[in-house]
Amino acid sequence: MNENLPPCPECSCEYTYEMNGLVVCPECAHEWVPSEGAAADAPGERVIKDAVGNVLNDGDTVTVVKALKVKGNPSGIKAGTKVRNIRLVDGVDGHDIDCRIDGFGAMQLKSSVVKKA
Repeated sequence: MNENLPPCPECSCEYTYEMNGLVVCPECAHEWVPSEGAAADAPGERVIKDAVGNVLNDGDTVTVVKALKVKGNPSGIKAGTKVRNIRLVDGVDGHDIDCRIDGFGAMQLKSSVVKKA
């Protein structure tokens, strides 16, 4: 028996075995694909994508794709502004990127207005 197989998601039986690419539980006869079970075990992992669908990670450099108004600043952030070393956060109201922009300071952006550089 392989010790790396996950327990059954239905009945929590630990005596699962692999058969034809599936993991099978001998107690309740539940069958599942191992990669699906691994994804269900880690629901806290969230994938954040930019405006064109690229997956973003902490430390990436992104480019702002549309002009943004900034409260208290008459010029705002222009399209094409590069933002280095972003940090992904669970922000408020869809703002899921924490960053520092030269000339503006620390702020939060939405991933829908940036593109991975």
